[in-house]
Amino acid sequence: MSGTVVVAGASGFIGRHLVDSFRRDGFTVTTIGRSGADAVWGDPDGIRTALEGADLVVGLSGKSVNCRYTRANRAELLRSRLDTTLELAAGIRATTAPPKLWVNASTATIYRHAEDRPMTEATGELGEGFSVDIARAWESAFFDGALPATRRVALRTSIVLGDGSVMVPYRWLVRLGLGGPQLDGTWFGTRARRAAGTFHQNRRTRGRQRFSWVHLDDVYGIIRFLQNRDDLDGVVNVTAPNPVDNRELMATLRTVLRMPLGLPAFRWMLELGSILIRTETELVLKSRWVLPERLTAAGYRFRHPDLDGALRDILTPEPTSTVVANSTSAR
Repeated sequence: MSGTVVVAGASGFIGRHLVDSFRRDGFTVTTIGRSGADAVWGDPDGIRTALEGADLVVGLSGKSVNCRYTRANRAELLRSRLDTTLELAAGIRATTAPPKLWVNASTATIYRHAEDRPMTEATGELGEGFSVDIARAWESAFFDGALPATRRVALRTSIVLGDGSVMVPYRWLVRLGLGGPQLDGTWFGTRARRAAGTFHQNRRTRGRQRFSWVHLDDVYGIIRFLQNRDDLDGVVNVTAPNPVDNRELMATLRTVLRMPLGLPAFRWMLELGSILIRTETELVLKSRWVLPERLTAAGYRFRHPDLDGALRDILTPEPTSTVVANSTSAR
């Protein structure tokens, strides 16, 4: 299979992998971004030209959530998602041959903190707070207005594992002997952080907060799968079928990296560390228990369904896997 693919937000961790994978599989890839791309944000004619006649559009643009949720960063997290999504929608409406499929990034963080049961597309409950508000607004912008010739799928993506991104700090934690569970606990929250919805409430999870994840190979495989399934639209959970809890995550990392011991990280340590490295503890303390119900029902076969195999593929010195597009359909 070949055709024309537009990747918006191609400079990031996921975008670079998708561009390389599509090109390797014979697709013509056009990119949209802030700079160094074939078309740039703020250029309606350039974006329309890039989108004209495309078989697939992949929207990934948005400031990374790996930052402190300051007032300026909160505004940029929202603006960078809404503005680029609306620009893509306007560009598609301006084409004479609209793209057949538009898949746009969303996040599994849209679901509530879940320790009692998994969240699926059909039965999942949306959460509350700043991160959830961002996700709701992003999906609302994506699905707003009619695009009769273009199928739309929002990818509610869990934490993506690959050679880079979140694996970098996890690898260092384990190698420094700090690869134990990350434990919630009491911490003070300022009035401003509570009002902004950025303060993580203590859940006393004892390291049992759920960790939903997906291998980078499967992000590509799922997008290829969706190309061949005209019956799938709306929201799709992009996450492996076998989530773990934080204790199992850290134990598996220690096993793969051959570190027998790992000290636990308590809430106060996590809060001070997050200030130093300019991120938020929500990223490790929120319980994300999400299942890919629609993909499983449609017949998608995960290349990396289990965490141990996924981590060995990423962290071993010479990974043996190659990205194989899972484009079979099971109707």
